[in-house]
Amino acid sequence: MRSPLIVLSILLLLRLCARAATEQEKAFIEKYKAALETKDAATLQSYLYTTGADPMIIGFYKMMQSNGEGDKVSKIDLVDLTPDDVKKATEPQDGPSGKVCLNLKPTKKLVIMIEKKDENGSSTNTTENFIAEKDGKFVIPVPGPCK
Repeated sequence: MRSPLIVLSILLLLRLCARAATEQEKAFIEKYKAALETKDAATLQSYLYTTGADPMIIGFYKMMQSNGEGDKVSKIDLVDLTPDDVKKATEPQDGPSGKVCLNLKPTKKLVIMIEKKDENGSSTNTTENFIAEKDGKFVIPVPGPCK
């Protein structure tokens, strides 16, 4: 009699955890999208995890974030990492001052699609950032020297 009750309790707990994660992801996406569309550089930069990061790369990340500020976001989503993403996130990359690595292990990828239309036509820009969790918050890890 205890086994079915234990199994049911575990399944209920897993479902609650999944729902909480989904709500956390949804809140992150909504806040990030609003910050992009309202040109809120302070909020966008608050998502950068810069501990141990290369200062030149921090500047680059800030510039890239401000690049799409004020544009209408047509699609934004947190997606699971593919095996290629995991490989890319764990391998050292060439940086301005040598090899750099992510200082937090990514768990997701933020994919942002911005469509621009004007009298000259239309264009679509898609950006992707690795997302990690630090102290219960989603952050964008900025690479730093490999350790």
